[in-house]
Amino acid sequence: MTDPNKFAGKWLRAWNAHDLDGVLAHFAEDVEIATPMIRIATGKDQDTLSGKEAVKNYWATALNKFPSLKFDMICVTAGVNSVALYYKTVMDKTAVEVMFFDQNGLVNRMHAFYSLDAGAAQ
Repeated sequence: MTDPNKFAGKWLRAWNAHDLDGVLAHFAEDVEIATPMIRIATGKDQDTLSGKEAVKNYWATALNKFPSLKFDMICVTAGVNSVALYYKTVMDKTAVEVMFFDQNGLVNRMHAFYSLDAGAAQ
């Protein structure tokens, strides 16, 4: 099983260094991601992507759109063959990313959740 704290540390360092190859090293070729940030970063009408190449293109676009992107880890949690990372991110939002590991210890599925704007929950 993947050590959640070691995984989170490497993942965080890669993102904060804007090391796209370092981030992608944690993900399987057949990865599937679901995140509302796809719409925000790309302007496209989609919330999910499949395949490492599609994810790479999305993350490259996101890094260009948010050049000061930095994540601050709040909490690392562990599940069955999975990890959930709770962190502060761009646009003054907090996020939870739930990642599921395949038999090789690579992330093959990821779902991201973002805090709502203050007035959105009313």
